[in-house]
Amino acid sequence: MLLKTDTMADNKYEEVKKIFTAFLEKKELRKTPERYAILEEIYSKNGHFDVDSLYVSMKNKNYHVSRATVYNTLDLLVECDLVNKHQFGKNLAMYEKSYGFRQHDHLICLECNKVLEFCDPRVQNIQNLVGEMYQFQIVHHSLNLYGQCLKENCPDRPKKS
Repeated sequence: MLLKTDTMADNKYEEVKKIFTAFLEKKELRKTPERYAILEEIYSKNGHFDVDSLYVSMKNKNYHVSRATVYNTLDLLVECDLVNKHQFGKNLAMYEKSYGFRQHDHLICLECNKVLEFCDPRVQNIQNLVGEMYQFQIVHHSLNLYGQCLKENCPDRPKKS
């Protein structure tokens, strides 16, 4: 018996698969099993991920994909708005699934590199107000706040020598 959340996750994957298929057809690109496996792996994850963690995760599940295929497929998924790409200050790009997920913003710790997500409706209100003031249709926004977490025993903070 499927749980309600399993059914919703399956429905969301079927929706993104249709969008990705239409995108590939429009661009006259091949619809390969590897591309769909990468899409499915991404939509089974929670939170942010980098290319290497996605690649390793797929290898550990015995998928036969190259690192180049993962990079290229991520570029396609970003282009068709199914995945967001973030550059949180380091030279490492981070990704997250985007279809059907609420707008959210990020807190990034400069010491431990942890990324926390938050949602505050006031940010949306500011976006709407600024759009009206400048007669500008805002499609999406990105708000990244950088600082240092104040947790005394942060497990992710680098040890000082």
